[in-house]
Order: sequence, then C-alpha cells, then structure tokens
Amino acid sequence: MSAKQVGWGERISYGISDTASNLIFQMISIYLMYFYTDVYGLSAGAVATLFLVTRVLDAFADPVMGIIIDKTNSKWGKSRPYFLWLGIPFAVIAMLTFFTPDFGDTGKLVYAYITYTLLGLVYSGINIPITSILPSLTSNSQERTELSSIRMFLALVGMMVVSIGTLPIVNALGGGNQQRGFFYTMVLFGIIGGIFFLITFFNVRERVTTGHDKPVPIRESARAIRGNWPWVVLLISGFLQMGINAMQTQSAIYFWTYNMKKPEMVSVVMGINILALFTLVISSFVAKRIGKRNTSILGSGLMIIGFTVALIGSYQLSESLLLTGLVINALAVGFSMSMGFAMIADTIDYGEWKSGVRAQGLLSAASSFGAKVGMGVGGALSAALLSWANYVPNAAQQAESALNVIRINYLWAPLISAIIGIGLMLCYQLDKKLGIVTEDLDRRRGVNPTDRGDGKGNPHSGTPVSS
Repeated sequence: MSAKQVGWGERISYGISDTASNLIFQMISIYLMYFYTDVYGLSAGAVATLFLVTRVLDAFADPVMGIIIDKTNSKWGKSRPYFLWLGIPFAVIAMLTFFTPDFGDTGKLVYAYITYTLLGLVYSGINIPITSILPSLTSNSQERTELSSIRMFLALVGMMVVSIGTLPIVNALGGGNQQRGFFYTMVLFGIIGGIFFLITFFNVRERVTTGHDKPVPIRESARAIRGNWPWVVLLISGFLQMGINAMQTQSAIYFWTYNMKKPEMVSVVMGINILALFTLVISSFVAKRIGKRNTSILGSGLMIIGFTVALIGSYQLSESLLLTGLVINALAVGFSMSMGFAMIADTIDYGEWKSGVRAQGLLSAASSFGAKVGMGVGGALSAALLSWANYVPNAAQQAESALNVIRINYLWAPLISAIIGIGLMLCYQLDKKLGIVTEDLDRRRGVNPTDRGDGKGNPHSGTPVSS
C-alpha cells in the first residue's frame, strides 16, 4: 500500500466542498417540493412534471461534464478549477430558485423551470469535481476511504445545518412570511457555500496522474467502462438509493405535519441525523477491517431494522417507536454514506487497470448520472403520488389516501430500497482485488509504492504531479 499523501489542512478543505454543496442541495432535497406546493403556490401535479423533466435533463448534463473534466488541461489540474469557476454562480442561482416573483400561475411555473434547470446544470459542474478529484488526491485506497469519511462528515454538518436550522431561520428572517424567509435563508446558505468552494480551490492539489496531461478522447474514455462491473453495480445502486432518498426526504415535512400532526417535530427529526457523525467517524476503521462493501451492507442491514421499527410506530401513532427507528437509521447512514464515493474512486483505478485509460471525469459523472435520474424519478414519483391521492396543500385534514401515500414515500420506500441494496452490494467484488490493482498501476506509472508522499500533502520525487 502506498504512503498517505494528504495533510489535514487539505483534508478539511476537500471536505468542506461537500458542506458547501449540501447547504444548497439539502434545501432542494428536503424543502423544495414543500416550497413549491405550499409556499410558492404550484400544484403537486405540476411539481411532479417539473421534477421529472428538470432532474432527468440535469442527469444528462453529468456525462457531458465528466467528458469536459477529462478534456480539461489547466495549470490547476482537471477537477480543481471548477471550484473557482462555478462556486459563486451556483450560490447565486440557488438564491434565485427560492425567490418568489408574482408572475401569475403560468409565469411562476416557467420561472421555476428556468431557475431549477439552471441550478441543476451548475450543480453538475460543481459537484462532479468533488468526486472526480478524489483519485487524484491520493493513490492510497485506505486514505481515499478516510477522505471520503471526512467529506461525508463535513457534508453531514451541512445537512444538519439545513435540516435543523432551516425552519427556525425561515421564521426568524421571514417574520411570519415564508416566501421572504425561505429566500433570505437561501441567501445566507449561498454566501457560506460560495466561500467554502473558494477555500477548497485554494487548498487542494491534484497529485496523482497517468503521467501525461493530454485530454482523453471520448472514445478512449468509454473503454474504462467496458467490463467494469463494480462500477455498474454502483451505478444501479446510486440510481436506487438517490431515487428513494428523494422520496423520503421530501416527504418528512408532510409526514410530521399531516400524519403525526406535529409539524414542530420536523427540525427535531432532521436533527436526529447528526448521530450519523458518530458512525461516519468510525466507518473508515470498520472498512479497514471488513472492507468497503461489507461496511455498506452493514449500513443497509441497520436501515432495515430502523425503518421496520419506524413503520410499526407510524401505524400505532407511537412517537417513541418512530424516533427509535429513525435513530437506528441515522446510525446506519454513517456506515453507508462515505463508502459509495470511496468505492467509485476504486472503480476508476480498476477501469484504468483493465483498459489502460484513466477516465475519472466520465466514470464519476456517469455514476452521478444514475443518481440524478434516480432523484428525478423518485422526486417526480412522490409528487405524482401525492397528486393522485388528492393531497390538498395547507389543508387541516388530508384524505386517508393522501396519508397512506405519505407513509409509503417516507417509510415503506426506503425499507424496500435497503433490502435491494444488500443484494446489489453482494455483487460487488472489487475489494478483494484492490491491492493487486493498486500495485500494478504503480508499476505501470513507474512509481515506488512506498514513495508517494510524506503524509502532509507534499509529494516526493517519482510521484506524477499535475500543477
């Protein structure tokens, strides 16, 4: 195993890129459907179509962005410059997405399509580099797992700020006006996110390359996918997990408002996810002992237990059982969150090992494509089910059909997803081959595996380095 190469300053700077991303992404995931239906005044049916069209369109931008990254040849590297170029535009467009102009029913829908589509496209440009840069930060597989855990830890910090703080901040900044409150809250998160992306740009370095800076042609990049079955497994898993996650997170505010009649619990329930920080901290140590795949399976197994307990609580209207199940689920998330990104980095090495082509942009982006399509399908499905079940925004009492659909979105769907997820992970076999892959790649690059760096981010001689 090659030496560790990334110092703690760079590790933190890398991780806060996902803090920045999640300050905005979680606002979209958790609150945008509610914002559109109950604050902005769009129908649930219109929102369902909006989510499907914009998110699937956005998904097709991901492979394009991956190809652009593979063709990028700047003095800062391939992935790193996009933190500088797109961080501020991403924050500004996010603010506009939560702005509520009075354009009439048709005008408001058109405005939502324009701003949300732009946000999704720029999100591809700023978020894919967070994943694609990882295999360039270090060649050490265990260090990649540690970096992914740090990234997910700091991503979860962003998630927690949004989950716990959004509604109180909306009330404080809006003074009872939710339209104004949501907009100013997004302004606050956007400013912080933009600054964090700039910090990432100035402090991370791409130090692992193939030894040349020539752009990779599209046809050559595609060779890294052929026969890369571990990557295919992660693609399918990402589609499923992100689709169900979209259904579940969007439904939280509906479930606690209408099913449980306790809207004040939304921030509390979202705050439970902070427990994932504990398992995130230990996830890299667990993965070192049992492997990334088995750590992910462990997380899915705990999710099955958690959502089963929560489901029982939902039918019994037992708040204590519901919270117990959600606590178990939060702990489970910490085991599974960081593994996916570390495993994607490993499949990039595997693709290079099999094909001779290092297509980190395309493989990262194509994986993101599956996740984005899943988000589009899941988000649209949850909104469409609400419309089909006769959901009425802001109604004191919802129809029984609407309450059942909300429960399906919030609890049944993630339970089924966790079961399928275990089956998919059982098909992932790369952990067993990774040592051979890493050593062989080091030999091809003419790099001494023990001379990869000093652990402080300073590469030694013999290490391929890009500017």
